[in-house]
Amino acid sequence: MAKPASMSGPPPAIVTLKHLAEWAGFNHGVPRKQAIAMFSGFVEDVSRVLKRGSRVRIPDLGILQVRTRPARPARMGRNPATGESIQIKASPASKRVAFRPAKTLKQSV
Repeated sequence: MAKPASMSGPPPAIVTLKHLAEWAGFNHGVPRKQAIAMFSGFVEDVSRVLKRGSRVRIPDLGILQVRTRPARPARMGRNPATGESIQIKASPASKRVAFRPAKTLKQSV
C-alpha cells in the first residue's frame, strides 16, 4: 500500500475526514475506500446519538453534547458609532453541539 500524499511533507492547513481515513487506513492496513466508509459511518453514528440527546465521550479527545440555548426576548440597544437607539430582535431557543476537550488533549496541544 502506497503512502498517502498528504502524509509526506508538511501537513495540510485543514485536515479533512478523508485525510484522517487515508492515514488510519495506511497505518492499519485497511483499503482507502473502506477506511473512508468507516469514518463516514462513525460520523453518522455520532450524529444519531446526539439527536437522541446522549453525550459522546471519546477517550483522550473529549465529549460532544447538545446544549440548549434559551430564548432571548427583544430588547433596545444602542449603535456604538452613532449613539442611536435600535431594536434588537428576539431570538428563539436553539440547540448547539458543544465540544469539551479531554484533559490529555489540552495538555498535548
